[in-house]
Amino acid sequence: MQFLEDGELSIAIDLDQGARVTSILFRDMEITLASRGSLVNWGWYSMAPWAGRIRDGLVKDINNQSYQLPIVLDPPHALHGFGVMNGWEELGKGIARLDLPYPYEGASVVQHIEVLDNAIRWSLEYSSGEVTLPAWLGIHPWFAREIGQGASAEIDFHALEMLKRGSDGLPTGEVIAPHRGPFDDAFTKIQRTPRVVWEDALSVTIESDAPWWVVYNEDSEGVCIEPQTAPPDAANLGISGDHYLEALFIFEAE
Repeated sequence: MQFLEDGELSIAIDLDQGARVTSILFRDMEITLASRGSLVNWGWYSMAPWAGRIRDGLVKDINNQSYQLPIVLDPPHALHGFGVMNGWEELGKGIARLDLPYPYEGASVVQHIEVLDNAIRWSLEYSSGEVTLPAWLGIHPWFAREIGQGASAEIDFHALEMLKRGSDGLPTGEVIAPHRGPFDDAFTKIQRTPRVVWEDALSVTIESDAPWWVVYNEDSEGVCIEPQTAPPDAANLGISGDHYLEALFIFEAE
């Protein structure tokens, strides 16, 4: 475990549980969802070397050779990368590294989390080595709907475009105007800085240059706003993503 704190903010990171933030306390309000029996539906974690789903868990390298990724989290698709499924190596305060398994052997990911008074700075960097498979990154925070104070969490998020989802839940690649939700969708061209708001208690603003964001609010216990360098199934949609991602989560009392 790693424990970081500054000002009124303290967090706990479990390196053995995907270098996941298992607790965030701000003024004694717990922001994260606790474990709920699945690897992917609690805490805050990095998604690497892919974010979201990959159709049938199949990726191709630059020579068009196909490789099968694990589909254990969301069969028949590969979900959220290797980071959430493995323990990470501690490199320093808030810094962890994951050497990736087959078929990404030789590639690695470094996660750096800092607590800055009333904010969390989270960065993620992928190093490909000799690997020529597609890679993109994401940060997946689970915000608890109820934090013991104020109203239930509401998402303040606005974008000009989103990807249409097919009947299987994966994006088709078609760009459409956003609908009213509920959401389990990828967006781009965001307007204003995204926020999660517990009226009369707390707001968390998410600053990032990420070109893509996934918003999920179909869960009765939590909501998610996820900055990503590319959308789910990006490799099969012909979309490439950067290998570096940074986001700043700013906590403010309402």
